[in-house]
Amino acid sequence: MASSKEEVEISRLMSFLQEWDQGTKAVRHRVLNDFINMNKGKTGPELELQFAQGASLFLTRLTAWLRLTYMVGTCVTEQLQAIGVFLSATSGHRYLIEVLEVGGLLTFLEILKLKQLREDNKQEALKLLQIIANAGRKYKELICESYGVRNVAECLANSKLEKTQEEAQVLLELLAQGNPKYQLQVYKGLIALLPCTSPKVQQLAIQTLRTLQTVVKIVHPCIVEPLLNILRTIHYEVQYEACQFPAPLPMPHREGRREAKIKWQGWRSPDRRNQNILASFRGGTLNRCDTLHQQMAVESSCHAHLNIAQANMGLDEFQLPLRVLQN
Repeated sequence: MASSKEEVEISRLMSFLQEWDQGTKAVRHRVLNDFINMNKGKTGPELELQFAQGASLFLTRLTAWLRLTYMVGTCVTEQLQAIGVFLSATSGHRYLIEVLEVGGLLTFLEILKLKQLREDNKQEALKLLQIIANAGRKYKELICESYGVRNVAECLANSKLEKTQEEAQVLLELLAQGNPKYQLQVYKGLIALLPCTSPKVQQLAIQTLRTLQTVVKIVHPCIVEPLLNILRTIHYEVQYEACQFPAPLPMPHREGRREAKIKWQGWRSPDRRNQNILASFRGGTLNRCDTLHQQMAVESSCHAHLNIAQANMGLDEFQLPLRVLQN
């Protein structure tokens, strides 16, 4: 028979759930904020104590309301943060299983694709996906099997805020680590981001590729042309990341090595336009104040191309080192 204290706790839980069930949008928004502020950082046992061993009853309501309202953007950030309280709780693995069983993973991935949702909504969804990926290899594989790599890569490419882009980068790196089954899929997804027009996206993609390349070992042929094109950029932070790419690394197939070698040989010297601009710059005929940024970019590009040519001249026919020396 339940003690009087247990009866009080159960009565408080039922009142809380009734308030949620009958509450308006404003009431639920207040309940969510109060829950987040009071329970952030608590462990699984502490949450169960708070809810009289019925925390799952509230989590079920959260995931159900999220699936019903995420497409119209109703309190999406607050709902995701509240779910994050459960998923990040120590000794709260059961909450993760409950969220996955009701389709929470697919909902989080769908949020990344919706153009009408705000960036902060997508940031919170990425954080939850990071928690799921950190739970172990089988959860990383589950994300990848749900087209997670494509959704996250598209989110990285289309996001306008650096915070969202960085969260997506962290998630892609997590999905590649300790996940040999889908490692190459993440690798190719990052290569697909290299032609992106955003310098920040290019920088983050190359940073992650540098880390992943040492694990993948083999250079995929499709990386050569995008990596070379990046050397044309006027953004120094992107050029720097490209110049730090590891070398030497073998190409996987003989035909791929030959094709890549031909592309590299096309970059043995800077084009005539760059040579003329560089000569004018050194001769002092260009206006230093108005065109200094362009001149420095061209000079950096020329030196990079020359260094590539010097590194390429002694290549074996069946091996292509990605050796880009920084001047």
